[in-house]
Amino acid sequence: MISVQGKWALLTGASRGIGYLTAKFMAEQGCNLILHSRKKEHCEKVYQEVTALGVEARIVAADLCDPDQVQRMLKEIDDMHLQVDIVLNNAGVQIAYRTDYMNTPVSDYTNSFMINTISPAMICYHFLPGMIERGFGRILNTTSGIRYDTQQAGYSASKAALDKITIDLGSKVEGTNVMINLTDPGWCRTDLGGPHAPNAPESAIPGIVAGVFMNDQKSGRYLNAPHFTGMTLQEAVAYGETYFDSPYGN
Repeated sequence: MISVQGKWALLTGASRGIGYLTAKFMAEQGCNLILHSRKKEHCEKVYQEVTALGVEARIVAADLCDPDQVQRMLKEIDDMHLQVDIVLNNAGVQIAYRTDYMNTPVSDYTNSFMINTISPAMICYHFLPGMIERGFGRILNTTSGIRYDTQQAGYSASKAALDKITIDLGSKVEGTNVMINLTDPGWCRTDLGGPHAPNAPESAIPGIVAGVFMNDQKSGRYLNAPHFTGMTLQEAVAYGETYFDSPYGN
């Protein structure tokens, strides 16, 4: 299991829900954090809490629906002259639940794909070359296990596309110490999951970040956080490395 002590991680959607819990957990492991939200003030609370744990933190803002804002955010991070070794693409959106799904508007797809697929891809493409050059990096893209749900077609399709991008990129770094994998918190009671979801957000810890700490040089895996609920981080890492394989047939 690797140590993240003193490393820098970019975490999107850090101000609430799974992102907020992830920020706290990573800070407890000694990881410095670049905290993202749509507006910087949204991250003030989590900033105060993680820095109180003794790590460094920065705050950045961008609406992930706007590629120009994403590019400006990435430039701002570059100008900080920090070595970003870990990327946690946590932020996402579920536009609506369409009972009349045959009339799903085009905007469900365009907005979902921009936030859930294209922006995470932009972030991956930005940081991955440096990770490859340095010979170390961890990227976790947050996906969803939703299937056969026409009422949330834009959301499910955008996550499926993110899966494809992640697996394709993973094939290029498989067998190296740069690892890019998928993570899924499960259906949790968050702003996205809604109040009737069966799982508490806390159930996603430590599974939602277990892929960061794995050290077996495997990529493209789907790490479903509910499989790790109740485990220590060490147990989750050992379980993930034993039972979750890459999809490349090696």
